[in-house]
Amino acid sequence: MNKLVKSLLVATAFSLSIGASSAFAQEQTASEAKSLEQLLELVKENRAASQRINAQREAEFTSERADKQALLNQAKRQLAEEQARGQRLQTEFSENEIALANKETELQNQLGTLGEIVGVARGAASETIGRIATSIVSAQYPGREDVLEDIANAREVPTIQELEELWLAWLTEMKESGKVVTFPSEVTLLDGTTEQRDVTRIGVFNLLSGGEYFVYNDQAEEIQPLGRQPEGYILSAAQEFLNTESGYEGVFVDPARGQILSLATQKATLEEQYHQGGTVGYVITVVLILGLLIAIWKIITLGAIGAKIRAQLKNTGNPSEKNPLGRILKVYHDNKNDDVENLELKLDEAILRETPSIDAGVNMIKIFAAIAPLLGLLGTVIGMIGTFQSITLYGTGDPKIMAGDISMALVTTAMGLIAALPLILIHAVVAGRAKKIVHILDEQAAGIVAAHSEKE
Repeated sequence: MNKLVKSLLVATAFSLSIGASSAFAQEQTASEAKSLEQLLELVKENRAASQRINAQREAEFTSERADKQALLNQAKRQLAEEQARGQRLQTEFSENEIALANKETELQNQLGTLGEIVGVARGAASETIGRIATSIVSAQYPGREDVLEDIANAREVPTIQELEELWLAWLTEMKESGKVVTFPSEVTLLDGTTEQRDVTRIGVFNLLSGGEYFVYNDQAEEIQPLGRQPEGYILSAAQEFLNTESGYEGVFVDPARGQILSLATQKATLEEQYHQGGTVGYVITVVLILGLLIAIWKIITLGAIGAKIRAQLKNTGNPSEKNPLGRILKVYHDNKNDDVENLELKLDEAILRETPSIDAGVNMIKIFAAIAPLLGLLGTVIGMIGTFQSITLYGTGDPKIMAGDISMALVTTAMGLIAALPLILIHAVVAGRAKKIVHILDEQAAGIVAAHSEKE
């Protein structure tokens, strides 16, 4: 029984000592009860200490709660003050907006017609800046548009001096548009290097230097050559114009201030147009070259044969086997004793032996002349097939898609005709020479037969 009571008292004392401080708990643990009376006293003391600690904690919590409430009240007061300040600022802002609008209205009323002057001046200055900045006159007088930017961006009435600058800018542009001036300037070449040159300005239209056309890049404020110069006759006229020291000389001028010239330089050259013909165009070229080579060969050989025949005509009594007429005459000399019919047959046989070598290659020229336009027609058909395929795939919205195939169709047609025309003419010349030689042979053979018949 005593052990049970002792255990209950220890448990009760432990449960009461949980809320005590660490130092007090250690001190309580350090002390030891010797009897039940001491244990009871110890429990009572611990209970009293716990009550004191709890009371102290409650006092601290109450004090902190009061402080928190004071902070909360202070925050609420600050919030109310800021809300009142925001409302006051909003009211002031609205009043300022109204006052500003009234001032704007008052300003417009005070300006009157001066407001229109500001608008006109700003518009004129903006237009003038755009015209001057892109003008080639600025290549000679750079920075002219800087003075006008203040007028274009100003909101107040321009001064007399600013209006005079605007007037002078227009007057200078008008005056320089009628002048041909040569001035030194730095030119940026196509490879990026710069070079000091004498540049000739033709009004507001074109820039010339060294017989070439130049343009003014207003973005980089540089004088640059065209990516590709125009045709040779235009450059020749420009060079003659630059070389003229007195009097008058014609020169090609772009009235669109370089736009037409820039577009003209984008035209395909003859070499580029030739390559647009593609494979068919190359085949036509091969046909033309072969025909010309055969024609040249025949002209040379027929010329040599004709020279030898003319020499043989001067010496018919001594025939030579190095020319057709000499070989025919030798047949006659070898068969003088035959009758007229046999001699005529042998002479005809000799002429027939000579004719193939004389006519060799002539028909090939004629064939090539006939093939060339047919190849051009083939290229036309291929180009049109490609055009219709492009229309099927991409429609007709962008003509540039079809331009390549159409170019091929037209270029091959032109190439076929260009190749056929000289081949036909050359064939006529070569065939005429060959027929002339054969005619001489026939004529001499007929003369020999006639003379032999008379002898009989």
